[in-house]
Amino acid sequence: MNTNAKLSWIMALAAVLGAGLYLTQARNEAPTAPAKPADANYFAFVRSMEGTRPDGDIRQDGADKLAVNAELAYLFDYYLAGLGEKPLDAIRTEIGRELDRRLSAKPAAQARRLLDAYLAYKRALVDVERGLPLVADQAQGARQRMDAMRRLRLAYFSAEEAEGLFSATDAYDLDALARLEINNDKSLTDAQRKERIAALDARLPQKVREEREAPTKVLRLEESVAQARAQGAGDNEIYRMRSSALSPEAAARLADVDREEADWQRRIAAYQAQRQQLQQQNRSDPAALQQLRDSGFTGDEQKRLAAYE
Repeated sequence: MNTNAKLSWIMALAAVLGAGLYLTQARNEAPTAPAKPADANYFAFVRSMEGTRPDGDIRQDGADKLAVNAELAYLFDYYLAGLGEKPLDAIRTEIGRELDRRLSAKPAAQARRLLDAYLAYKRALVDVERGLPLVADQAQGARQRMDAMRRLRLAYFSAEEAEGLFSATDAYDLDALARLEINNDKSLTDAQRKERIAALDARLPQKVREEREAPTKVLRLEESVAQARAQGAGDNEIYRMRSSALSPEAAARLADVDREEADWQRRIAAYQAQRQQLQQQNRSDPAALQQLRDSGFTGDEQKRLAAYE
């Protein structure tokens, strides 16, 4: 793993940690009845989902009623992301299996009805977006699209269902739209713009603010890790630093990244030395170089070797 890849991975981890802060914040829902135990041995539904588990902490209450909230939409979207790798009918079937794994019969049936409505809404949304007039102002176009989406939902969901499924994402979208409108407002001075952005920040829930700060937090931590290593800190001390700042799981993942990076650098150094030997022996023909690449790198890794040659 090269340095850019490591940085990308760290940023991705930061995003995941931040999302976790948001998704695990307390929700004012009724107490949930025990659902069917989920199968712990998941197999990836499509190749791009390998190493992941289905999103959506879907629940039912003590009256055997489905909790209609953003978690249900997260579950639907998780599987719908596999479109292109699997046909829609296969995705619908797999979502149904997941609902049966997690819910009892009545709430699972409620969720299937909402899935059908969700898919019909998504199809209709494509036509609605195509019919929207073009506008030069980006913020105006975004608000126009959002208003059209919210009107369309009421053709497929009750007001209560639409609120449950979409209110969380709407809150994010409305916040992003407000920031876009502030940044695009030419009548504001820099001081006024900063004041209004700060007001938006102050209205965000604490968990969401922590989520937004997660990428910066991880990067600052890794800067401290680099300084600690320069001063002689060992792997155990680095693990404790990361575990204290993030979590034991995140610290373990970052330790894996460190090992992958060290292995990559070791193989690159060996490759460069062997390649130089071939050149000194006048054996830098394409076949010999390719044999050297094949001996130390996978096909995907070889795509990055040009930066080291």
